[in-house]
Amino acid sequence: MTNDYTKTVMKYFRDPKNMGEMEDPDAVGKVGNPGCGDVMHVYIKVDKKEINGKEVEYIKDISFQTMGCIAAIATSSMVTELAKGKTLEDAEKITNKDVAESLGSLPKIKMHCSNLAADALRMAIDNYRNKKINPHKY
Repeated sequence: MTNDYTKTVMKYFRDPKNMGEMEDPDAVGKVGNPGCGDVMHVYIKVDKKEINGKEVEYIKDISFQTMGCIAAIATSSMVTELAKGKTLEDAEKITNKDVAESLGSLPKIKMHCSNLAADALRMAIDNYRNKKINPHKY
């Protein structure tokens, strides 16, 4: 099965970036797929910075915890890399296609993993905006 993955997917699986539960996150997004058993948590810390004279909120720090397959771990890692440092508005525009393309590609049967990763990120942002910060409530 590993022959079906790009070198980039394998790199992010073997050496994931931003992995681990975050202490005191501002919000958490949790998603899962009962069909395959993958579960992803994306943790974010948000701060403010000035861009073109306007104060905006951005993702200062981000991490993930994932129980799942090679693709689930690689897509979780990649979505954190894509979102880190971005404004909330730009981060919530990250799609599953962006995640999959950044990894080179994913086998068709594993594309749902990129959906989960993008959904977990958007859920974390939504939870932040709705002030749902306690990760134990998710």
